[in-house]
Amino acid sequence: MRTTDLEVVRGLRLFCSMSEQAFDDLVQAAYVQNFPAQLDLIHEGEPADFLYVVLEGSVELYTNWNGRSATMGMVSPVTTFILAAVLKDAICLMSARTCERCKLLLIPSANVRAAFHRDEAFSHAIIIELADCYRTVVKEHKNLKLRSGVERLANKLLHYHTVQGGNGRVVLPYDKKLLASMLAMTPENLSRAFNTLRPYGVEVNGAEITFTDLKGLETLAKPNRLIDDRQV
Repeated sequence: MRTTDLEVVRGLRLFCSMSEQAFDDLVQAAYVQNFPAQLDLIHEGEPADFLYVVLEGSVELYTNWNGRSATMGMVSPVTTFILAAVLKDAICLMSARTCERCKLLLIPSANVRAAFHRDEAFSHAIIIELADCYRTVVKEHKNLKLRSGVERLANKLLHYHTVQGGNGRVVLPYDKKLLASMLAMTPENLSRAFNTLRPYGVEVNGAEITFTDLKGLETLAKPNRLIDDRQV
């Protein structure tokens, strides 16, 4: 494993407070691997053999049931996924696949559980990480329960606008089919939602979105820090 990759991982909140010995033991059997786009990494119902750390690229967490599929979340650098399943030595409740070429660090689950029991700082960091994950799930549940599809789209666009610099335009980071799944919508409903936003100054040109009336869009979206602020 390259030293630079280890430094990136060491800098994560989850690992930064660990003792040097505990961190060395944790990553002793870990390895970095590159994966092509659209490759399934894990399947729901299977054991969680590794804790994954996304170093480059993006990963979609998704689920299937009765012929239906839904995106549960997106993972970008530098973030872990399936931590809860790893810690409980449980089966995965979601599947995961790469959205693009990815570089991932795979840490054996047994090493993670051993470090959790041996290193107090690491166990504390895991508790905080899982608490943050729980709060994120609550916010997403509120987003789905309390907002219409048009309102969810409007708030997602405002989020992208903030993240991408707030210059009056955004480039969608994912294709519209994936965006629809993230928002619990069909592609057809997403297309209709974009049309609904046109009077609010949302102009669509492929993956590029231009805003000509941000105040109007915000009035429709009604962003709420208890739903949309990831730091709360």
